[in-house]
Amino acid sequence: MSKPSAPRREADNEAKAVLRTVRVSPRKLDLVAATIRGKKASSAVNELTFSKKRIAQDVKKVLNSAIANAENNHNLDVDRLVVAEASVGKSLVMKRFQTRGRGRAAGIVKPFSHLTIVVRERPENQDGAEEK
Repeated sequence: MSKPSAPRREADNEAKAVLRTVRVSPRKLDLVAATIRGKKASSAVNELTFSKKRIAQDVKKVLNSAIANAENNHNLDVDRLVVAEASVGKSLVMKRFQTRGRGRAAGIVKPFSHLTIVVRERPENQDGAEEK
């Protein structure tokens, strides 16, 4: 026998997508994540499409995945989705050395990050009130 499945951590009107171990520092990734927090999902996709940051394309993929999860797995209305959370966390750090003058060495850190995007369906009565 297997053990019973764990209860769902998100609310019934939420869907989530996670990107693990992406090769960018959390500080840079959080700048991109901050641009989409609280926006409508369609507006956030447009924002990421025309962003000049390299990591914006990966963030866009995760956002589209969260939207697809909401539509296919949880039967939520795509037109009423809002980016509820876009959280960034630290992952592993690769440590490398760069040779310097006079036989010395300098350390280089290459950080990785985690990204979690949660989209939430707005209630019916807020449709006109929250247009951005």
